[in-house]
Amino acid sequence: MTPELYDHVAEYREHDGYTERERLAIEYAERFAVDHTNIDDELFARLRSHFADDEILDLTICVGAFLGLGRMLQVLQIDRGQWEISPPVAG
Repeated sequence: MTPELYDHVAEYREHDGYTERERLAIEYAERFAVDHTNIDDELFARLRSHFADDEILDLTICVGAFLGLGRMLQVLQIDRGQWEISPPVAG
């Protein structure tokens, strides 16, 4: 993953730098986050045309986990500048 991968997420439908799989994953994540009650058979049919069932499950787990993490950080008012992961100390 590169930072450039995220530069055009808001324009995922039009940006030609994404594959169809990436577009579908972004759409699924967006709908999961903002309109989960309207995820329908049509979206799952499109997902299944590009992803195996285990990949859809993995995508669902990741989206749910990161959505939950983001909401937790917001509720606790923790921003990215307040936490940093240090590399392991050799020794």
